[in-house]
Amino acid sequence: MREAAAGPDGRLRCPWSLGSAEYLSYHDAEWGRPVRDDIGVFERICLEGFQSGLSWLIILRKRENFRTAFAGFDPVTVAEFGPADVTRLLADTGIVRNRAKIEATINNARAALGLPAGLAATVWSYAPSQDGAAGEDVAPQTLDDIPAWTPASKALSAELRRAGFRFTGPVTVYATMQACGVVDDHLAGCYLRRAYRG
Repeated sequence: MREAAAGPDGRLRCPWSLGSAEYLSYHDAEWGRPVRDDIGVFERICLEGFQSGLSWLIILRKRENFRTAFAGFDPVTVAEFGPADVTRLLADTGIVRNRAKIEATINNARAALGLPAGLAATVWSYAPSQDGAAGEDVAPQTLDDIPAWTPASKALSAELRRAGFRFTGPVTVYATMQACGVVDDHLAGCYLRRAYRG
């Protein structure tokens, strides 16, 4: 199933959302809604980094544990984490215990604090034009029309890496842009397509 499909209430949705209750809730209540604060964007870029190589469902099911473990993803607090926190996090069975990803999260908090415009403003500076220009904001018809990365996510990834970020390749960055509503990848038939645009 690659096109928008009816959910339990009969409304058409992106088909990936119909695989579990967690996916459905995430799709309906969060995915694609604009997130414009640094903490919210930092959480999503971190979770996308932790997801690399894993199912997103694993991350959704552990999300509250991640929030507790990483102080609500407040970059100011996470930037102060030290070796004892890494040890604590590696022992926390409620999260994904991957040393490289844990250390990258702490590193990325420090890098985020160094961005002159802030993390959210930096990410949103790569939003596509909303003026109807050719090739911009074209609604995907099926999942096959959604790219894994875009030139914008590649450019943003490069900017973040220059700033010292890790685990922020073009695919992870594009997933963050989707999650934060920077791009609208709800399918054309999905009832939420363009629901959050002004």
